[in-house]
Amino acid sequence: MRKLVYYIAVSLDGRIAGPGGEFDFFPQGDERQATAYSTWVNALYPETVPTAFRAAAGVADAPHRRFDTVVMGLGTYRVSLDNGITSPYAHLRQYVVSSTLGPHTDPAVTVVPGDPLALVRDLKGEAGTGLDIWLCGGGRLAGALLPEIDELLIKTYPVVAGAGIPVFDGPFDPTVFDTAERTAFPNGVTLTRLTR
Repeated sequence: MRKLVYYIAVSLDGRIAGPGGEFDFFPQGDERQATAYSTWVNALYPETVPTAFRAAAGVADAPHRRFDTVVMGLGTYRVSLDNGITSPYAHLRQYVVSSTLGPHTDPAVTVVPGDPLALVRDLKGEAGTGLDIWLCGGGRLAGALLPEIDELLIKTYPVVAGAGIPVFDGPFDPTVFDTAERTAFPNGVTLTRLTR
């Protein structure tokens, strides 16, 4: 069965974005460190690079290694919309969970106005590629989908945001994950893979 994997960048205090949705405060390190880090991460998960940036990242023709589907909330999708991009991950099947977004935003994007749990359960039950489903964000959607999240890929940056959007925003529901792997980078970022 396919897995739902929440792959996300977080601050030390568990924020995926600032109060206004900003995410440019995540430190990348010097140019050499930033290049080494992004090259490693992009080679591991090339399909998570937005379509518009795949050529510049050197992964334009890279095959999907982990995901063939992306699920995101409106706040995450809004970043692309505000920049005139209606299909940010055109190389993947794209689902946006939103009760306010119109269904005809882009023919390559499926807007899901209802139950995200039902959507994910349907996607997980599909036969075929053997690739997983990437939960791209945001915090409220992750909180709603917590019962279906099989794995976490957390990129922790050495910065405290102080306020902003939490990595999970939902009811109190302690859920244990096991640390399967952790990689530290010279720019201070740590990538941790956790499994349920």
